[in-house]
Amino acid sequence: MTTTAQEIRIVDSYRVACDGGEGASGHPRVWLQIPTDKGWVECGYCGCKHIHKDFEGKV
Repeated sequence: MTTTAQEIRIVDSYRVACDGGEGASGHPRVWLQIPTDKGWVECGYCGCKHIHKDFEGKV
């Protein structure tokens, strides 16, 4: 069984945009809201995990 590493982005805002990056791996831009009690949100398109800087190392 092979697993791929999940992309993680540390951000400084609780509202973030994700477009999956450039080129063929991209997807439509979506806006995601990071819950202030959880500290992170995962993109439903690409699975990228956006972690607010205040929660870095705690998630």
